[in-house]
Amino acid sequence: MSNFVFVLDTNKQPLEPCSPTIAKKLLKAGKAEVFRQYPFTIILKKAVRPPLRFPQRTQAHQEAVRQREVKSCQLKLDPGSVTTGIAILQDNKLIWAAELTHRGQQIKHNLESRRSLRRSRRGRKTRYRQPRFLNRAKDSGWLPPSLEHRILTTMTWVNRLIKLCPIDSIAMELVRFDTQKLDNPEISGVEYQQGTLYQYEVREYLLEKFSRTCAYCGAKDVPLEVEHIKPKSKGGSNRVSNLTIACVSCNQAKSNLDIREFLAKKPSVLKRILAQAKAPLKNAAAVNTTRWKLFNSLKETGLLLTTGTGGQTKFNRNQQGLKKCHYLDAACVGDTQKLEILLHQPLLIKCTGHGNRQVIHVDKFGFPRRNKSNQLVRKSALVKSVKGFKTGDIVRAVVTKGKKIGSYLGKVAVRSSGSFNIKTVTETVQGINHKYCSIVQKKDGYTYGF
Repeated sequence: MSNFVFVLDTNKQPLEPCSPTIAKKLLKAGKAEVFRQYPFTIILKKAVRPPLRFPQRTQAHQEAVRQREVKSCQLKLDPGSVTTGIAILQDNKLIWAAELTHRGQQIKHNLESRRSLRRSRRGRKTRYRQPRFLNRAKDSGWLPPSLEHRILTTMTWVNRLIKLCPIDSIAMELVRFDTQKLDNPEISGVEYQQGTLYQYEVREYLLEKFSRTCAYCGAKDVPLEVEHIKPKSKGGSNRVSNLTIACVSCNQAKSNLDIREFLAKKPSVLKRILAQAKAPLKNAAAVNTTRWKLFNSLKETGLLLTTGTGGQTKFNRNQQGLKKCHYLDAACVGDTQKLEILLHQPLLIKCTGHGNRQVIHVDKFGFPRRNKSNQLVRKSALVKSVKGFKTGDIVRAVVTKGKKIGSYLGKVAVRSSGSFNIKTVTETVQGINHKYCSIVQKKDGYTYGF
């Protein structure tokens, strides 16, 4: 079974979610309409009960009585660096779930690309503004955009679900990863307190670790350089476990190649270096950094907020024999009794953003690109609208004549001519006139699937 369907009353107030079967009957009987496609939500055309009238009582009391008539739900979160699990429970029944995929790494890549282009232009002394360093102070609690994005997108969906479902409490996994233990599980005592590089500089530590020889060719008594096993341009970090020692020729030959490609003909060397390189801890560090800010943001919703540990989540999942995945981890957060799983496919939400503000395409050197007519190659406008439609809107097209007679539901790609393309689940239909289209859901910066 798929997710339950959210239901709104005539005043757009959330009611108890219903099963897809009941929602289908309400739509077929004309008692409800589709309010939102993702997550699928219907709105009733008639009031399900007479309005509450208490002339002598306050509005807050009326709202409290109204809320008691609707069975409440609990929202559970399993925050992650790449994917966050979201689950909604009602009486220990999992009725709705989603997995939210962030784009923090893409944001980091875009910022690094822009920074490298600006730096190269300054280095060439071309006409460009001077760098600014000490004239901007960061606010208290500032986080890099790639980390702040994870909090903002999670809160976007928390606030969205609160408007669609009668949620009265939130539970989140407030986990802290011990990165030093992840890097070396056997470390303890004084060594744990002092850290890996105690009494070492990074270069001296690497020279001792690799016996002052090139990790790739084994050369000795030659100038050695610090080398990134996974290149920084491809997401590699400056952690000691991602660094090695290489001679000048090997370092230049490897450049930014993947180590598996560079050592394809040396499997034994590749195996040795990969064994020395520890698992990346970037994701664990991101969760550690954002956990308290997300916690404080959730407190501002005013709902009852509880937390759970990672060990508690794992215990609950293993006790009930559930597989490990993000949405089931979310369902097992905190105090959990025997769960009844009423769905088998969560809504997959992927953050895509709304484009960027860059107006001109640039080449690899950072100069504006020009076409054959020596005109600047401009990017399309961020909010390009044609006949009231924007690229990315979810539309329904009912074609009544011509070669493409039929009904189509999917994302639209607009054209200035008014002839659109619609990408459905199975195909892309081209040349649909805008007159046949109606908006089901406007573009919101996410793509959806199951």
